Amino acid sequence: MKTTRNTTARTAVLEVFDKSKTALSHTEIQKQLNDVCDRVTIYRILDRLVNEDIVHKISNLDGTVKYAKCNHSHQRVHIHNHAHFSCENCHEITCLESVKPSYIMPHNYKVNEINFTLSGLCPKCLNSNI
Repeated sequence: MKTTRNTTARTAVLEVFDKSKTALSHTEIQKQLNDVCDRVTIYRILDRLVNEDIVHKISNLDGTVKYAKCNHSHQRVHIHNHAHFSCENCHEITCLESVKPSYIMPHNYKVNEINFTLSGLCPKCLNSNI
């Protein structure tokens, strides 16, 4: 089993996720790190965190990749079987842990990943438009 190096940059990236209630893009993470590390290091850290099931990737409706911290209790088989909400106004993506997508697959298909994204207005934007 490979051990994870706990570097200053990795710790800083994890702290950014701990403070955020929404998914973050690479650029958003980089802005919050205040030059702790370069952009390539951030990509490497994000790839490692995805592989370690600490964060998961979300593809936004416009193709932007964002990352969110996983909220699981160290299950043996880890899947991200929840929906994401993409706000059309502020462009924030939120994990909706209580919304479980449902689907029926045709015979002879094997699902490896689920990316279920709903779009509309988040509560903050909906309330500001009233």
